[in-house]
Amino acid sequence: MNPAKRKRLESRGWRIGSSKEFLRLSEQENAYIELKLALAENLKKRRLEKKLTQVELAKLLQSNQSRVAKMEAGHPSVSLDLLVKSLLALGTTKQDIAGIILQE
Repeated sequence: MNPAKRKRLESRGWRIGSSKEFLRLSEQENAYIELKLALAENLKKRRLEKKLTQVELAKLLQSNQSRVAKMEAGHPSVSLDLLVKSLLALGTTKQDIAGIILQE
């Protein structure tokens, strides 16, 4: 958050915290969500690098566009294994996936 905005909000009595604090997530739950979001962001990045639309990726995965949109958004209904399988389908190596995981 912009430091000036944070200071302005705090001066008006707002308390600024993280989603982990707000949702009272455990370390494991927070790590899981961060990992899922990192994989989802990377899926979108790699799809765009390959100049594919969501529809084209969906055909490659034998799925549909709305599912790809949910995958890229890190929707709760999307599993980690689906994100990993989709990344592999785009040519992502196991080493690349390990790098995504290690960045978290």
